[in-house]
Amino acid sequence: MAVSLVTGGAGFLGSHVAKYLLHRGDQVIVVDDLSGGFRENVPQGAVFEHGDIVDRSFVQELFSKYEIDYIYHLAAYAAEGLSHFIRHFNYTNNVLGSVNLINSAVNSNVERFVFTSSIAVYGSSRPPMTEDMHPEPEDPYGIAKYAVELDLRAAHEQFGLEYTIFRPHNVYGEHQNIGDRYRNVVGIFMNQLMQGLPMTVFGDGTQTRAFSYIDDVAPVIARCTEWPETVCEVFNIGGDRPYTVLELAHTVAEAFGVEPTIEHLPARNEVIHAYASHEKIKSVIGETESVDLFEGISRMARWARKVGPRRAKRFEGVEVERNMPEVWLSEIRTDGAVG
Repeated sequence: MAVSLVTGGAGFLGSHVAKYLLHRGDQVIVVDDLSGGFRENVPQGAVFEHGDIVDRSFVQELFSKYEIDYIYHLAAYAAEGLSHFIRHFNYTNNVLGSVNLINSAVNSNVERFVFTSSIAVYGSSRPPMTEDMHPEPEDPYGIAKYAVELDLRAAHEQFGLEYTIFRPHNVYGEHQNIGDRYRNVVGIFMNQLMQGLPMTVFGDGTQTRAFSYIDDVAPVIARCTEWPETVCEVFNIGGDRPYTVLELAHTVAEAFGVEPTIEHLPARNEVIHAYASHEKIKSVIGETESVDLFEGISRMARWARKVGPRRAKRFEGVEVERNMPEVWLSEIRTDGAVG
């Protein structure tokens, strides 16, 4: 029986990957600090270890306790827009935590290190983004993800550590933290609707993204260790069809059976059009039937109604206020949360 470690396994993507690994028959160790995830997300049958991968001693103790075959590293704080204003936190959480895992993977002869990067590494490259494009990340989150990609490549060349890198994008679905006001636009819209609030859109809403339902992404990530073609390769993964943010807002409102009320906020500094080609991963797994946007949103809406709205948490470690979107800045100043 393979032993698989899933970081961020109480969070959104991680909990689904852990579920599919359990279905495969793996022994699954879930690690999470519960800063953005929830204990109830950890699938039944997984072993839960509460801790922070930034804590090097915690990671070392973890690898002393378990003989781990595969690492699925999904723990991250994936708030691209906010990452400009939390640079120290971003690099500590998303780079140094990853380095602790890579060191332990090398020292423990782990068979494969599976890492979820992001299409944020492409920056504003002309879509659809393809894996052979040279990454040009434009925000600290994308820079952090690309740094870990490079470190994995270096670890392979120096130590023979095998890896697989996925670059997912705009994934949504059940277990998403809908109370996070800085990321995951689908969850933000649903949380606002359930509280009777308008859906807030930065700029004119014509930004395009290919929104990706969780069940089109998590099983592929979980199963990649079964496919030799994925060794030391990078793959885009997610939805094929781009939609505007306004189209998304109307789809979410339709799933909730309400007329949308949209509040436009000043545009923020972000990539306007971002979606990717998935021909490379399809060459490995073949063509698969994907869940269309309305069906995926409807499934998530049914789950969201059951859990109800979540109170939005402020981010308490903002490091830079300059040029921050006014809606975030006013919240932080009101809450007195600048660190």
